[in-house]
Amino acid sequence: MRLGVDIGGTFTDFVFYDGSSFAIHKLPTTPTDPSRALLQGVRDLEVPQETVMVHGTTVATNALLERQGARTALLTTAGFADLLEIGRQTRPSLYDLEPRRPEPLVPARWRYEVEERVSSQGMILTPLRADDLLPIACEMAREGIQSVAICFLFSFLHPAHERTARDALLAASVWDGQAPFVSLSSEVLPEYREYERLSTVVINAYVSPLLGDYLINLEQSLGRSFWVMQSNGGSISSQTARAEGVRTVLSGPAGGVLGAHHVAQGAGFANVITLDMGGTSTDISLCPGYIQTTADSTIGGLPLRIPTISIHTIGAGGGSIAQVDAGGALMVGPQSAGADPGPACYGRGTQATVTDANLVLGRLQPDYFLGGHMRLDLAAAERAISAVAGRMGCGALAAAEGIVRVANSSMERAIRVVSVERGFDPRDFALLAFGGAGPLHACDLAAEMRIPTVLIPRRPGVLSALGMIVADVARHYSRTIMRPAAEVADAELDAIFLPLERQAMADLTAEGVPPERIALVRSLDMRYVGESYELTISMATTAPTETPRGTVLATIAEFHRVHESRYSHSSPEAPTEVVNLRLDAIGRVDKPLETLPAGEQDLSVAHLDKRPVYFGGRHLPTPLYDRDHLAPGARINGPAVLVQEDSTVVVPPRWTAEVDGQGNLIAQSSADGRAKR
Repeated sequence: MRLGVDIGGTFTDFVFYDGSSFAIHKLPTTPTDPSRALLQGVRDLEVPQETVMVHGTTVATNALLERQGARTALLTTAGFADLLEIGRQTRPSLYDLEPRRPEPLVPARWRYEVEERVSSQGMILTPLRADDLLPIACEMAREGIQSVAICFLFSFLHPAHERTARDALLAASVWDGQAPFVSLSSEVLPEYREYERLSTVVINAYVSPLLGDYLINLEQSLGRSFWVMQSNGGSISSQTARAEGVRTVLSGPAGGVLGAHHVAQGAGFANVITLDMGGTSTDISLCPGYIQTTADSTIGGLPLRIPTISIHTIGAGGGSIAQVDAGGALMVGPQSAGADPGPACYGRGTQATVTDANLVLGRLQPDYFLGGHMRLDLAAAERAISAVAGRMGCGALAAAEGIVRVANSSMERAIRVVSVERGFDPRDFALLAFGGAGPLHACDLAAEMRIPTVLIPRRPGVLSALGMIVADVARHYSRTIMRPAAEVADAELDAIFLPLERQAMADLTAEGVPPERIALVRSLDMRYVGESYELTISMATTAPTETPRGTVLATIAEFHRVHESRYSHSSPEAPTEVVNLRLDAIGRVDKPLETLPAGEQDLSVAHLDKRPVYFGGRHLPTPLYDRDHLAPGARINGPAVLVQEDSTVVVPPRWTAEVDGQGNLIAQSSADGRAKR
């Protein structure tokens, strides 16, 4: 038995699998204490104590974005205290005349230096004296420091100095009560690039104490430990997550991509663009037959160099607030009404949102929201939309349609970022839409992007929670070697990888994963000599027909191919170098796939009503269906609205949707398409 829990900005979603069937549940998120909604859902579903729970959490994300983390200090090599503020000479807004860098997580007065130095070859130039740490510990204690990030120069080659510093700080008898949490860069990210390593370990020190408190309290309330979703699509134990909170910063969105990929494989679609539109934001990822990951990401303007699923996030969700600027232009987001007060139609807010616009247009039905468990206030939505319409000088319906179109245009731009700008043709993909609001907008987005096929899972509103259920246990390990690839022998790689593999096997078995379910995947970060950035090349084959890539020479050949695919050029004659070695340890879990029994395809069984819905500037009589009563093979011609407990699906005019054997909706436009299963 497995329970997936995803805490979003507006709703907390649950998917419970008892070994044979699925149950879903949604509750409003409780922002002041996210565990309240989680514990209530566990009680509502009557989840047995022995159930394996996998939890996607936003505690670390919110602490980082809202700058509400622990009081964090930095201890670094003498002369490098300002590295956190200097950063890189990058300009995200090239033409911004007044660019503003995000404030460092550690202010200048809490950055401490100590005399020690290691060379770029890992040789000790200046030994660290443990006695030098006592006055620093005293100063930290006076400042009320709760967490310490330690990052010494080239410590990935010689980690002993960082360990000595940690032991000396914790051994100092200056702490009034609990000693601070201490995070070492040589443990969190043993790789070169000092600034990125420094930024990552500081983020870990900043968010881990808060996440740790939350997880400990949750463990005590549940009476057991559980698993936590990582940003890379794997899960780790709650005990491990306490010490490595940085790995959960993109926890929820990762679960969505994982669930989407699982559904797409079951439905027979190799290439999908995932669209996760929730109440606060929209997360978009492109999966060309596999889930793409990256080791370089940014959150809140801060570099985060840990493996994460490649996701592009924008501030466009059901709760995104519509406003008219001083010039009379309509803006939607990135501000959100969130869960409290929420959209105007929820009964507490007053500002117009995308959800209010969909309700006014008739695409959401007030008496069928959340399966009828939550009635929406249509009059409140109309008042909020009318206020925006008055500032625009148009009618309420025109304003509502404009709000939806502006939100869609933001999502269209995001789809182009992950597809066209990276060399992929969106017409070769299906758009897999989920989240509470994704199925409302999917077909309109696909039409604008000329994507001919839309795939909507059976339970789109809780797909991220489903992703938690199918998430493998995963740990990641890396080492920097910085060597010309031609000089690296296979035996040398084995000598470095084998200790990592022994550690990985020990770590996963300690977390309860049977050895026979553990898979180890080696990868190399490679680049052409002179380049600044690397490509991660797996040394494992991805298809049975491929030539094995377990050797350095075969991996070099694969690097040239991937470079050509990514950048449209390669230089097979040019020298390459290996920067980092990476090892992914994966503990496989069973991945249940829901199927529907064959039934009658009589649409009258699912038909609820016929109501006017606003499409393209006019009301059209539109049938309303209960999606849960549609059997495999059922075919719906647009316009139509399908209601269900966790979401609402809109099938516009000139679109047709058919139910497959897993209960997914496969929607096709009248135009010929290119997306193939």
